Amino acid sequence: MESSLSRLDEAGPADDEVVGALSDALLEARRVPGGIASLPEGLSLPDEAAAYAVQDRVARSLLGSAGPVLGWKVGAATPDATPFCAPLHRATLFFGDTRLPAGLCRVFGAEAEIVYRIGKDLPFRSDGWDEAAVRDAIASAHPAIEIFDTRFPRPFLYSRLIHLADQGNHGALVIGSGITDWASLHPVTEPVRLIVDGEVRMAHRGGNSAGDPIRLLVWLANHAAGRGMPLKAGDVVTTGSMTGTEFVPAGTVVRVEIGALAPVSVTIA
Repeated sequence: MESSLSRLDEAGPADDEVVGALSDALLEARRVPGGIASLPEGLSLPDEAAAYAVQDRVARSLLGSAGPVLGWKVGAATPDATPFCAPLHRATLFFGDTRLPAGLCRVFGAEAEIVYRIGKDLPFRSDGWDEAAVRDAIASAHPAIEIFDTRFPRPFLYSRLIHLADQGNHGALVIGSGITDWASLHPVTEPVRLIVDGEVRMAHRGGNSAGDPIRLLVWLANHAAGRGMPLKAGDVVTTGSMTGTEFVPAGTVVRVEIGALAPVSVTIA
């Protein structure tokens, strides 16, 4: 299997400069209240490989302050589109009903998602991982709330690739109690409700633009291994929003209900 970053291995100094400049800017933004006011003029990323190279540099730099990578987010615009992803550090993963630490996020976009916990290591394989092997590696499924955040002054300020480089707009992930009979869950038809301060904001079935999330897990198993960060037993993977993004203010309580899964809630600090 070819590494997802193989194109960057052959990149010239210009690409390296852009990756380095954006990585430095995103790291600085995490230290500055309000985020980055603006990016250097003309800075843009040529492709997904460059965005993932930025993610990798930032992820390595955060190991000391945010802990190891213990999860991923993955999604896709349509059931046939190439997925996209970002690694998640221990510091932004929460389990059970949670009150977010003050100052963790700048904006609060609530999304209802399904998380899968991996039960077996999935190291690099030259022939890649297939669906049967990935299914066999899934230990449990969980309801979750991902909090959309940004290192920029406001959401959607820059191109899709810039925001992909910014950890795919990840802020926090709150994971509820799971079920080991995960195959009984049917994500494309499960009822889902997003409730904000007791008011139902979203209620429908399915809703994930990517369709069946198992395809995403297979892609991620191979992509992550190609980046040198293979999925490991105990890792969690959140598989995209079923409700879009509901922006809420501090002080809000968000609750998510997905099918027969136990509900999960987060209080926004």
